[in-house]
Amino acid sequence: MERLLVLARHGQSEWNLKNLFTGWRDPGLTDRGVEEAVKAGRWLKGEGYGFDVAFTSNLGRAQRTCALMLEEMGLSNIEVLRSQALNERDYGDLSGLNKDDARAKWGAEQVHTWRRSYDVAPPGGESLKDTAARVLPYYIEAILPRVMDGQRVLVAAHGNSLRALVMVLDHLGPATIAGLEIATGVPLVYRLKGDTTVASKSVLERDIDDA
Repeated sequence: MERLLVLARHGQSEWNLKNLFTGWRDPGLTDRGVEEAVKAGRWLKGEGYGFDVAFTSNLGRAQRTCALMLEEMGLSNIEVLRSQALNERDYGDLSGLNKDDARAKWGAEQVHTWRRSYDVAPPGGESLKDTAARVLPYYIEAILPRVMDGQRVLVAAHGNSLRALVMVLDHLGPATIAGLEIATGVPLVYRLKGDTTVASKSVLERDIDDA
C-alpha cells in the first residue's frame, strides 16, 4: 500500500511579494506564484506521482495553487475538499501590515516572536499552537484516514498550517519549529508506515527556471 501524502505551500501571493502579513486575508497569486504552482505539478508528474484526492483551505491562493497543480498533472477531475481548518494562521492586528513597519512599531524581537514562536500570538490573532489545534484534528479525522486507506493525497495549504503538520510528522519540538521555513510551491513528499509514522520524506525542489 502506497500511503502517499504530499504537502505544498501555495505559490507566491501578491502580499508575499509586498512583504505584508497575510493570514486570513485573501490576495491572489503573483505571476511567479502561478508559475511555482504549475511547475510543482509538472515536477510531481515528471516523477511519476498521481493523486486520488486533494485537500485545501478556504483561501483562494491555496485553492488556485491546488487547481493549477492538478491541471498540470491532468487530474482536474479528482475530489477536492476545502476546509477552514487548513487556513493560514490568523495574524490578527498584524494582517495587512508591512513586516518592516511592524518591526519599526513593536521592535524586531517582538515581531520575530509573534511570527516564529510556538505559543505566542500576535494581538487579536493565533499562535502556531492555536493553528495546530485546528489543523491537527482535521488531519487525523479527514486526511490521515484517506492516506491509510491507500489513497494518494495532496494537501495544498499555507506556511503555518503546513508547519503545524510538519511539526508532528517530523517530530519537531517548539524550539526547532521556530526556524522552519516552508518554501512556496515546493512539494514535501511523505510516505507513511502502517502505524501512521513517516517511512520516508523528500523535498521535490528544483530551480523556478527549470523547464
